[in-house]
Amino acid sequence: MSKYLLLSGLEGVTITPSSNFVNIGERTNVTGSAKFLKLIKEDKFEEALEVALDQVRGGAQVIDVNMDEGMLDSKAAMVRYLNLMASEPEIAVVPVMVDSSKWEVIEEGLKCLQGKGIVNSISLKSGEEEFVRQAKLVRRYGAAVVVMAFDEHGQADTYERRISICKRAYDILVNEVKFPPQDIIFDPNIFPVATGIEEHRNYALDFFKATKWIRENLPGAHVSGGVSNVSFSFRGNQKVREAMHSAFLYHAIQHGMDMGIVNPTMLEVYDEIDKELLERVEDVLLNRRDDATERLLEFAETVKGAAKKKETDDEWRKGTVEERITHALVKGVIDYIDQDTEEARIKYGRPLYVIEGPLMAGMNVVGDLFGSGKMFLPQVVKSARVMKKSVAYLTPFLEEEKRLTGDQGKAAAKILMATVKGDVHDIGKNIVGVVLACNNYEVVDLGVMVPSEKIIEAAKREKVDVIGLSGLITPSLDEMVHVAKEMQREKMELPLLIGGATTSRIHTAVKIDPVYDGPVVHVLDASRSVPVASELISVDTRAGFKLKVKNEYQQLRTDHENRKGTKNYISLEDARKNKTNIDWSKTIYTRPAFTGRKEFVNFPLEELRKYIDWTPFFQTWMLAGRYPGIFKDAVVGAEAKKLFDDANKMLDDIIRDKSLQASGVIAFYPAVNAGDDVALYADEKQATPFATFHFLRQQNKKAQNLPNFCLADFISPEQGKDYFGLFAVTAGLGLEKLVDFHKANQDDYSEIMAKALADRLAEAFAECLHQKVRKEIWGYASDEHYTNDQLIDEVYQGIRPAPGYPACPDHTEKKLLFELLDAGKVGIQLTESYAMYPGAAVSGFYFSHPDSKYFGLGKIEKDQVEDYAKRKNMPLPEVEKWLAPNLSYDV
Repeated sequence: MSKYLLLSGLEGVTITPSSNFVNIGERTNVTGSAKFLKLIKEDKFEEALEVALDQVRGGAQVIDVNMDEGMLDSKAAMVRYLNLMASEPEIAVVPVMVDSSKWEVIEEGLKCLQGKGIVNSISLKSGEEEFVRQAKLVRRYGAAVVVMAFDEHGQADTYERRISICKRAYDILVNEVKFPPQDIIFDPNIFPVATGIEEHRNYALDFFKATKWIRENLPGAHVSGGVSNVSFSFRGNQKVREAMHSAFLYHAIQHGMDMGIVNPTMLEVYDEIDKELLERVEDVLLNRRDDATERLLEFAETVKGAAKKKETDDEWRKGTVEERITHALVKGVIDYIDQDTEEARIKYGRPLYVIEGPLMAGMNVVGDLFGSGKMFLPQVVKSARVMKKSVAYLTPFLEEEKRLTGDQGKAAAKILMATVKGDVHDIGKNIVGVVLACNNYEVVDLGVMVPSEKIIEAAKREKVDVIGLSGLITPSLDEMVHVAKEMQREKMELPLLIGGATTSRIHTAVKIDPVYDGPVVHVLDASRSVPVASELISVDTRAGFKLKVKNEYQQLRTDHENRKGTKNYISLEDARKNKTNIDWSKTIYTRPAFTGRKEFVNFPLEELRKYIDWTPFFQTWMLAGRYPGIFKDAVVGAEAKKLFDDANKMLDDIIRDKSLQASGVIAFYPAVNAGDDVALYADEKQATPFATFHFLRQQNKKAQNLPNFCLADFISPEQGKDYFGLFAVTAGLGLEKLVDFHKANQDDYSEIMAKALADRLAEAFAECLHQKVRKEIWGYASDEHYTNDQLIDEVYQGIRPAPGYPACPDHTEKKLLFELLDAGKVGIQLTESYAMYPGAAVSGFYFSHPDSKYFGLGKIEKDQVEDYAKRKNMPLPEVEKWLAPNLSYDV
C-alpha cells in the first residue's frame, strides 16, 4: 500500500511531501456560490456543469460538491450532479470531494464516484460511536476523509482545543478503525479575523500553529480548510479579500497546510500584493499589533473607492408610471406614491388592476432582490410601507367597486400568523409578515398571546392557506405542540410553519411533527419564509414537499433516538462534589445601602441612551456585524448607517415626546447558600429564611479542574455575611400606543423600529441599573471605571443572570422574583407562561462575588430533575415541561 494519499477521478493524483498545494474548487457548493445555487434551484443542472468546468480550467485539482440547502432535495441533487460530472470528460478526470452535513447525502454521493474521492466531513460532535461508524463506512467505500476539529463540546477555536481534538480523532481512526493515516485530512477550522472581537485576534495564528503541530505529531495526516472564511469580515471588498487569502495561504503552507478549499479567481500573487496592504493584512493574521484590525479597516476604505456625493436624483420621475412605482417600492420612497397610484388607477381603469399589476410587479422585484441578497431587511420593510400606503389610497375605490358590482376580486394566498398563548414577543413574527406581504401573500396577524382555539377559529373563518406560529420563550414550545394536537383533533390539513428564537428544527421534528399529519416546517428566519410558503401553497409542489419534510423529520427523530445512548453526563451527587471551589475565608463582603425593595419610576431615557448595545439591534434587522464596525462593512455598511440614523431620529422623538417610559425595581436581602438553592432572610440575624430560590447544576463531564457550575455556588454558606439582589425593569410603558399610531399610518418600518428600540432601552436600563448597583447601591465595586464597550463585554465584577436563560432556564422562578419585587407596581406583569409584559422588559438576579460567571446549564439527567421537583414542591411532569430543552432524556 502506498504511504501517500492517492486520489482519482478518471486520472490518478498522488499527494506527496513534494507536491504543490492541492487546490479544492469551492464554487460547486450551494453555500459558497450564489450563481451555482440559483442554477441548481432552477433545475439547470447542465448549465451548472459549466461552474465545475470553470473550476477545473481555473486550476482546481479536486472539486468540492455540496447540495446542503433547506429547499433542495440534497440527496437527489447530489446524485444527479455527480452523475452529470462523470459524463463530462474534462471534469471527470478530477477527484471529487463529497461535501455535506448529512451523512445520508454523503453516502449516496460516494456510491456515484468512479474513482477515489474525499468525504467532507466527519467529526466527534455526535460522540465516538457515531464517529467510528461513519469512519468505517468511509473506509469501506475507499475514500479519504476530512475530519473537522469539532467534538461533543463544539468547534475548536483555540490552539489547545484544535490539537487535542485532532489527536483524539487520529488515535481512534488509526488504532481502532485501522484507517490509513495518509487518507486522513484534518480541518482545524479557519475562522474570520478582523471582526473587532478580542477573542478572534488569534484565530489565524492558532490555525497556523495547530497545522504545524498536526504535521509534526500525527504522521501521514494532511491539513485542509476553507480559506475564504478568513476574510468574511471584508465580504464585498474583493481587493482586501484576495490579499487576505493569499497571505493566509502563504503562511498556512509554510506551517504545513497542503490542501484547501479555495476559489482560484479570488487569489492575488503573494509577491504582487500592495506592500502597505500586505503589512496590514499580516498584522491581522499574525496578531502583531493591538490596532491591527482598525488599521486594516482604514486601508480597506481607501481601496473601495470614495463615496459618491449625495445628490437628489429625480431622473426616475421621468419614467412610466409602472417604472416610477417599481422605483418607489425598491427605494422605499413614499413621497409621490399617492399621485403615482392615482395615475395608475386612471390608466388601468380598476383599482384591483393596479394592485395586481404595477404594485405586484414592483413587489416581485423587491422579493427577488431580497432573496438574492441584494436588498436587506430594513429596505424591504420600507418597501412594504410604500405598498401599504398605495393600497390604503386605493381602498376606498375598492370598497365602492365592491358595493356597486359585488365583485370581491381575486384572493391572494392567505397566511395566518400568531404568537402563541402566554408569549408577548412579536418583532420576528412582524418581520416575517412584512416579507411575506412583499411577496404577494395576504397576512392575517392575530397578534400575541393567542390561544389555540382562537387560532383555529380564525383559520377557518378567514379560509387561510397556511398557519404560522411564533414564540420566544421556552414554554411556547409546549404551546405549539398543543396547537398542533388541536389542529389534528379538528382534522385540519393546513401547513403549519414554526418559528421563533427558542424553536429549532430538531424540536419541530421530535415534538410537533409527530402529533400532526399535515405539513409541519420549521422556518429559520424571515428570508426562508417565502420559499417555504410557496412550496406549501403550490398545488404542483405541496405533496412532494410535505413528503420530503416528513421523511427528513423522521430521519431526525431516528438520529435523535440513536444519540440517546451516547450521553456524557455524571450523577447529581458527583456534580455536587465538583462544585465551584471558592475560598470564602478570603471573601470581602459588602453590605448594600439598604435591604428590601426600591423603585425607579420614569427613569430618564436620555440617560439610558448612553448604555445601548447597538449590535443586537442590527441583528433584529438581519444585518450581521458588530457595532460600530458594521458601518464599514462592504456589503451592509451603508444600509446599517441609514438604519442607525433612522433609529436615533426616532429615539430623539421618543425622548422629546416622552412616548415611552422606563420604570424598574430592585431589592436586596441577606442570603445563604443552601446546597443548590439560595435562602433569603429578612435581616442578618433572622434564623429562618422567608424565601428560597432554586437553581440547577451542570451535569456534563468536565475536563480536569473545571467545576460543574450552579448559580448557588456564588453565595456564601455562612449566615449573616452575603447578600442576593433582584431586579425587574421595562422601557415598554407606552409602547402599545406608539405602535398603534404607526399601524394606523400603515407604517411597518416605524412599528418594528419602535419595538426594537424599546427592547434596546430595556436592556440598557438593566445595564445602567447594574452599574449603579455595583458602584453605589451595593457598592462592592465603587472604584469601577469602564467604557460602554467594556460594559457591553461584561468585564466588570458580578453577574445578573435571568430566569429562562442558559444558567437558570426555569421560567417559573420568575414567580417568586416578581412577588418579592412587587413588580406590578412599576407596570411589569407576568403572563400565565411567565413571559414579561410589556415585552420590552428584563428581570434577574444580582450576584457580587468576583468568581461569579455566566455559564450554560446544558443537558441534565433525571436524578437532578427529580431532586429539583422535590425542592420546588412541584409535580415532576410540570418541572419536565418547563425544562424540556435541557432534559437529557425524552419525556
